[in-house]
Amino acid sequence: MPDKKTTTGAERGIEAVFLTTHNWGKSAKFFQSLGFTLEFETDHQSGRLTKGDGPYLFIAEIPANDPPEAQVVIRVPDEGKVQPGAGVEVLTPFEDTHWGTREMTVRDPDGRVWRLQAPGKAGDQ
Repeated sequence: MPDKKTTTGAERGIEAVFLTTHNWGKSAKFFQSLGFTLEFETDHQSGRLTKGDGPYLFIAEIPANDPPEAQVVIRVPDEGKVQPGAGVEVLTPFEDTHWGTREMTVRDPDGRVWRLQAPGKAGDQ
């Protein structure tokens, strides 16, 4: 029988879940009550929560007139190896984020938007 290995979020390809909210404080407390730990909070009503070695949650507050959304962030170890094929609509090519990574967004056939997150350029992180 093969050895059972622990699978982390990065190995599965899921880096994070990005959530928008109308109330950062209430959302953070909600997930903390479910066992998540606040890893850090920004000075603009957002932050990162973790639980075990799985994908992290990043929650950002948005204006009340914008609908809350959830997006899965897929880990990409090397953006140079990403070659979107037929059926993948590229919304934005890889570009630098203000948090030190590179991100591309794509749309699947059902209209959902996915974030592909790659490491930032050397020295940017």
